[in-house]
Amino acid sequence: MHRLFVPPDQLAASARVKLAAEQSRHLVAVLRLQSGAELEVFDGRGGRFRAVLAGDELEIREALPSERRRVDAVVVQALAKGEKMDFVVRKATELGATRVVPLASERAIVRLERVRGEARAERWRRIAQEAARQCGRADVPRVDEPLGWDGVLSLLRAEPDRRALLLDPGEGAVRLGDAARGLSRVLIAVGPEGGFSAEERRRAQENGFLTVAMGPLVLRTETAGLAALAVVLHVNGELG
Repeated sequence: MHRLFVPPDQLAASARVKLAAEQSRHLVAVLRLQSGAELEVFDGRGGRFRAVLAGDELEIREALPSERRRVDAVVVQALAKGEKMDFVVRKATELGATRVVPLASERAIVRLERVRGEARAERWRRIAQEAARQCGRADVPRVDEPLGWDGVLSLLRAEPDRRALLLDPGEGAVRLGDAARGLSRVLIAVGPEGGFSAEERRRAQENGFLTVAMGPLVLRTETAGLAALAVVLHVNGELG
């Protein structure tokens, strides 16, 4: 069944939803659906509904069973060049991340001033919506504008029950699978190609981060975070 993302405020009015021009174009021009076609609507917050296309409107027929996620996983990903961040957002959504936080780390090659950061975040949010539609998720992960370490630490102070893990293969790191087992709320911080700086590691450890590693192989930044996310979800029964 075809799926369509419809924001909660658009769904709230009534059982008939007026389609925006872009939504109507996608259903009619791209998917070539006709009136009477059934589809699944999801609101990005976990709500799923069976709907029927009626011209430029949707008739919401019934609510469908909602998902129950065992692990609330936040991925803090150091900004990477090119389309690597697009890739991370897309694949983290497919794997089940609940939030993606782009990190302006010290050694990151990419530097985004505020306006460009806001525009890039809007792009990443659209990528997350499309990835959620394709993979069958009813929720869409939150994607933040690029934050510095102060923003990440503020996030953790607001959620004291979330366990913070710093992916760094240095001395004293514990195995990620061992550290993540039994966690229901976790944050995984992933550095740039050059790794976190000594000052970043120090600040993270002083603010409760546990340093973790996945093994002897050196992974690229866009691979490392996704692999770590998969490990966390696997050891907690969410994946595999």
